[in-house]
Amino acid sequence: MRPLAVELNRIIERENPHVAAMLSDLGRRLYFPKGILAQSAEAKQKATRYDATIGIAWENRKPMFLPAVMQYFNGLSAAEAVTYAPATGQPQLRRMWREKLLRHNPALEGKSFSTPIVTSGVTHALSLTADLFVQRGDLVLLPDKFWENYELLFGVRYQARLVAFPLFRPGGGFNVDGLRQSLESHAEAGKIILILNFPNNPTGYSLTADEAEETAVVIQQAAEKGRNLLVISDDAYFGLFYHPAAFQQSLFAKLAGTHERLLAVKVDGPTKEEFVWGFRTGMLTFGAKASSSDKALYDALEMKVSGAIRSAISNCSQPAQSVLAKALAEQQIDQQRAEKKRILQQRAEKVWEVLRRPEFADLWEPYPFNAGYFMCLKLKGIDAEAFRKHLLDEHGVGVIADGPHDIRVAFSAVDVENIEELYCILATAARELRAAAASG
Repeated sequence: MRPLAVELNRIIERENPHVAAMLSDLGRRLYFPKGILAQSAEAKQKATRYDATIGIAWENRKPMFLPAVMQYFNGLSAAEAVTYAPATGQPQLRRMWREKLLRHNPALEGKSFSTPIVTSGVTHALSLTADLFVQRGDLVLLPDKFWENYELLFGVRYQARLVAFPLFRPGGGFNVDGLRQSLESHAEAGKIILILNFPNNPTGYSLTADEAEETAVVIQQAAEKGRNLLVISDDAYFGLFYHPAAFQQSLFAKLAGTHERLLAVKVDGPTKEEFVWGFRTGMLTFGAKASSSDKALYDALEMKVSGAIRSAISNCSQPAQSVLAKALAEQQIDQQRAEKKRILQQRAEKVWEVLRRPEFADLWEPYPFNAGYFMCLKLKGIDAEAFRKHLLDEHGVGVIADGPHDIRVAFSAVDVENIEELYCILATAARELRAAAASG
């Protein structure tokens, strides 16, 4: 093991031995070398005459560029558009995102959490977390309605063991008792990785304030019983809450820094929050409890994440970060974001209205939803994949089949005036399949 990795491990062990125990073999080996990027960063601060460190071409003391490229970056300088970003992201953007977390999550005030690290999207943030903490055979606990990429990422790539508990309790609402029972039934596991995604993909459900409090208590109680817990709050759709009963903050805000056996991780980013899907910019934030220095613990974890980024993609998109840093500084951005949320909320409200119609009751049962981009229907006596294909082939409508009887509908992608027609088409397709089955 490299000396720099040994030193980082020593710091983490000193500040929180439980976090150190949760590191994967790769996580223990990772470090950020004092090589090209580190030396170039130092030169950027001190090389006042010539900086001949990094592989960038300069012209007249400015980054070289092609006018054919730069003409499409109105408002950005060449340095903001074509140079490399630091491995952990632009410092200004990281500070701005931390400030945004505090504004939108008042429960974080006074809590211990790191400065967010810029990643290449939420999926990359999840992968970096797995680099540091997921070992082959580790237990990953999650609700049974989950984003399919979790299976590919944690199950296939990292060879963890995924165990699901029912997302909903009978009658609707988050299954807090199911979470408690699952944690207790796996008490023998030395480490439990828990993934909670709210607003949820695929169902569009988000915790109520009471459920968030109950969930946080259950997790903290599990930590108090001697279990090491890595709790990942996948907040990809954060802020898109459409019902007043929905908890308006991240569960991370209730967990960060609350117990030495609990490492809270928040993955989020501008992708959905700022409506920039193709920018591929995410954020990764840690919340832990250190024995003497939170900063020392977070700095050590950041250096390991930096090594993971450096060894895979070097750094994330500079122009995307430059645009976002400028946009977040704009006074109008909160108003603009609120307007887009209002449009999506109108669509969700229209879906609620349409689904109350009694003529649909024999065709499907909608799962509870109050946030995000999606909602799910549980088809009654109809195969989801057959329904999806029939709907696409015969009616030109696309939805996602998710399991034997569930379909996911992205109401975020349908204008409010077309919502009613969409669900009428879904109903027509369901009745056609039923009629075909009855006649066959």
